[in-house]
Amino acid sequence: MPLSDRSIRLMHTTRPVAYPDAVGFMMREVELIADGQARELLWFLEHPPLLTTGPRGRVEHLIEPERFPVFETDRGGEITYHGPGQRIVYTLLDVRQRAGGDIRAFVRLLERCVIGSLDRLGVVASGDPARPGVWVRRPDLPGGEAKIGALGLKVRRGISLHGISLNVAPDLTHFAAIVACGLEGSAVTSLAALGQTASLETVDNALIASFEEWLGPLDPVAAVQFDREGKR
Repeated sequence: MPLSDRSIRLMHTTRPVAYPDAVGFMMREVELIADGQARELLWFLEHPPLLTTGPRGRVEHLIEPERFPVFETDRGGEITYHGPGQRIVYTLLDVRQRAGGDIRAFVRLLERCVIGSLDRLGVVASGDPARPGVWVRRPDLPGGEAKIGALGLKVRRGISLHGISLNVAPDLTHFAAIVACGLEGSAVTSLAALGQTASLETVDNALIASFEEWLGPLDPVAAVQFDREGKR
């Protein structure tokens, strides 16, 4: 079925989700999507405080390895922090049809979605072909910029897993536990640190509008239920 003839499922989970449970859910959904048994999915969620390390993650970049749980992951990238106040969007999308199977082009597409959402919130952001992610100017910080959004992907059977994290109002001191994304000397920021007091709901609406602009219509679906410990 052509992409123009089908919408992407949109799912919100309100309670923080344990990382292993999120990965297990994504893996099952990717198989269904690849087999044509389910439509593509954008999953909005948060995680409890944790660290994930990709295949290129370096031990020396774990500055405080005992501070948060650390999970190995198969997504691209290095070491990343996730926690409350950070909007995670897992993008279970058909990379072949969205970007002709070109992973770099697909990453740029997702960056444009995030940049478009920030523009709707009055925040000017940009991408950098040499460094996946979304950046904003911070003249008060070394280098004059800071990272506000991170991307990390894995493609299985032509479908992407993992996705985007956007710093809305996380505790930025938590990022001191790592060298974020392996970028030594780079600062991390958030909407709150930029003086943007938008609620998570407002940020979500901006993201949804931008995703719809770049990807097409979204269809809200009932959320999968997780318990208070973030387990399914």
